[in-house]
Amino acid sequence: MTSVTAPEIRLMSGALGVEIRGIDLNALTDEQFALIHDRLLRHQVVFLPGQQDLTPEAHIAFGRRFGEVELHPYLPRMPDHPEIVLIDSEEGAKVDIWHTDMTFHESPPIASILHLVELPSAGGDTMWSNQHLVYEALSAPLRDLLDGLTAIHTIRVGTEFSSRAEHPVVRVHPETGRRSLYVNRLFTSHIPQLSRNESDALLEYLFRFSESPQFTCRYRWQPGDVAMWDNRATQHYAVNDYQERRRGQRITVLGDHPTGNPPRWEHYRPVPGERYWPDRVNAVEDY
Repeated sequence: MTSVTAPEIRLMSGALGVEIRGIDLNALTDEQFALIHDRLLRHQVVFLPGQQDLTPEAHIAFGRRFGEVELHPYLPRMPDHPEIVLIDSEEGAKVDIWHTDMTFHESPPIASILHLVELPSAGGDTMWSNQHLVYEALSAPLRDLLDGLTAIHTIRVGTEFSSRAEHPVVRVHPETGRRSLYVNRLFTSHIPQLSRNESDALLEYLFRFSESPQFTCRYRWQPGDVAMWDNRATQHYAVNDYQERRRGQRITVLGDHPTGNPPRWEHYRPVPGERYWPDRVNAVEDY
């Protein structure tokens, strides 16, 4: 009888992230998938090193175990496998702003699966932030306020708004029931129950707090590594500290509708002449 070596599991930080070695995604078993799924819910990000030979078919099949795979509306895709988005630093794919993927959709993706195939000799790390811990670290009065608010998330192509969604500021994870802060610097425009000044001030505080080091992990990639993260409970940031090429292939798993407490107040109504609509809206080329 051939012995099977159990996967090696290592925590990556005190806040989030777990590395699992000894799994080949080209030959993923149901038991191994269950392990990855369980650790994703526990630790929000799962790293799977040593996937240099990962095929596009296996990458897509892995994503489909979690749900429907998205055909991204804006980013370049692999010609023979349109489910796979091509991430290439030479094509401007350097998103050095903390964000959660595509929150401007009514149903944002539940997860992303990134396979890095080419890396600079140094630099190009990615950071993630645990938004469960961020919410839980806020004071009780502030959590109570946020639980009754929503936020508008937008993206713009050129001068035209192409997508806009309203989500709870605090969302409840559909699988664990755990609450997390659900606003991000790249796509969150404003909190519609507040005046512009109030919204800008509160969001800036939340952005800064959610990006604090104690809530993060940082991963130093090696060629062939795969990372999967839970978009329902994390933000991430690609560190732009390199000049050489960095290329990856990403699968995005389509999402569910974010849920949380219903808003406790109506949308704010500006007085005549009041400048209300915020300027914090990013063009797609920034994404």
